Amino acid sequence: MASSKTLAILFTMLVLAPSILATDPDPLQDFCVADLDGNAISVNGHPCKPMSEAGDDFLFSSKLAMAGNTSTPNGSAVTELDVAEWPGTNTLGVSMNRVDFAPGGTNPPHIHPRATEIGIVMEGELLVGIIGSLDSGNKLYSKVLRAGETFLIPRGLMHFQFNVGKTEASMAVSFNSQNPGIVFVPLMVFGSNPPIPTPVLTKALRVDAEVVELLKSKFASGV
Repeated sequence: MASSKTLAILFTMLVLAPSILATDPDPLQDFCVADLDGNAISVNGHPCKPMSEAGDDFLFSSKLAMAGNTSTPNGSAVTELDVAEWPGTNTLGVSMNRVDFAPGGTNPPHIHPRATEIGIVMEGELLVGIIGSLDSGNKLYSKVLRAGETFLIPRGLMHFQFNVGKTEASMAVSFNSQNPGIVFVPLMVFGSNPPIPTPVLTKALRVDAEVVELLKSKFASGV
């Protein structure tokens, strides 16, 4: 009796397996320029504009041509070119960023939860650091890179860049996602909305409440 039930379960799994595993990992059309104002229900993307209305938002963007304003608390400026800024990337699994750095500027520790990142330093000298997971013992992998040199950030790993040179620096990066997402670690910990309770952070960070409150005040208005 037991063996009959087991065979029945295995047969059911075999029948259902193709429908469970079936996916469409690649686009099924030439392109799908995102209709960001569309009301249609969408999953993992945006509804498409008619191809006849695609225009330059499919082919071209000049948003990364100009350097960003680095007069920020971090001394850096991120110019994003994901699906929200370049609708032509919709369903294609790619996007780009440009990051400009003042001397001493940093792109603070952050994570892209949905994408691997590959980048090239366009000018200046950048310290690029990646922190491995607990599997690596939280090892820091870092190297100073100069113009023309490239780097790779595995998906989901915390990383940062820091301008160690005396002049401005910049880099261009690309992602294997139209919307890679970003989690800035300091902002996530000290600037969440609503805030993480102070006793949680004092215990987790092993510091006094006054230190936690000071750090929270630094991120109360965002990055």
